[in-house]
Amino acid sequence: MKNTLQNDLLLRAARREKTERAPVWFMRQAGRYLPEYRQIRAKHDFLTMVKTPELAAEVTIQPVDLVGVDAAIIFSDILTVPEAMGMKLVIEEGKGGPRFPDPIRLYTQIRDLKDIDPTRDLKYVADAITLTVDRLAGRVPLIGFSGAPWTLFCYMVEGSGSKDFRYAKEMIFTRPDEAHKLLQKIAGAVADYLVMQIEAGADVVQIFDTWAGILTPNDFRDFSLQYIGDIVRDVKKRTNNRAPVIVFCKGANQSLLEIATTGCDVIGLDWTIDIAEVKALIGDEVALQGNLDPSLLFASEEVITDRVNEIAENMGDCTGHIFNLGHGITPDVDPDRARAFVRAAKAAYQK
Repeated sequence: MKNTLQNDLLLRAARREKTERAPVWFMRQAGRYLPEYRQIRAKHDFLTMVKTPELAAEVTIQPVDLVGVDAAIIFSDILTVPEAMGMKLVIEEGKGGPRFPDPIRLYTQIRDLKDIDPTRDLKYVADAITLTVDRLAGRVPLIGFSGAPWTLFCYMVEGSGSKDFRYAKEMIFTRPDEAHKLLQKIAGAVADYLVMQIEAGADVVQIFDTWAGILTPNDFRDFSLQYIGDIVRDVKKRTNNRAPVIVFCKGANQSLLEIATTGCDVIGLDWTIDIAEVKALIGDEVALQGNLDPSLLFASEEVITDRVNEIAENMGDCTGHIFNLGHGITPDVDPDRARAFVRAAKAAYQK
């Protein structure tokens, strides 16, 4: 039986219920900026950590203990879904990040992708979630996540990160039917994966569309947003709406009104837009998450505090606000600066 949450600020904020203050967590909070993480990482390769529930649980909980965040996010990687679909995933130390040596360029490759069963193919994630929930013992909620179909599509077609996304864009422009076929397959896998995470114990789930900003507004609508909406509605229906859904589309500020219509509970914001503008635009439809520039964590504690307070002032009150960075924390940030951000966020509305 699941423990009663002692700190449910994130859940209440996500549902726009009354909170004493805004909760705070940040993307990539379990990671290389923490010396305690690096000590574990020195003994194990990345995929071993992801696929070993005991290790994943340990590093997931580190920021709760060491930084004081109001939520944990399960330690994993968005590329586990394409790997489960049958793609070979390679992560070589110090060689530019993860890659797929055999990227998808042909229809036959799309056709041959597996229809995954997450309870079997990604069971290690479910086990990590269950173990983490047990070890958290109700202290804070646990967030599950997946990459959005468009972002996973980009990695699967390009084979790795890219500057111009030549192959991904070429496919949507010259073979849109094949692109949609691939996106549909990914969307089905993502929905099943998020449902599994909720069933395993995740209290909240977030969908990351890291590469949303490389598309025009119309292409974003056609090749990204419609699939995110399908996933949100499917997940909520199949889990009886018991876990709030956060949608974070980096660089898609032109489409925030449309993102709000997906049925998500929370919209994550990058740092390139004033949160007051978004609040005025969307009103009380959804909660807002964000949106401190991650690079501000290289500034002094005083500057960090000033910028956090500026975000709070622009929001006006803490109802429906979740403090976060506008993207992930960078590996060379001093943990004391991350703690300063958390302290400032917890105090921001206490004026």
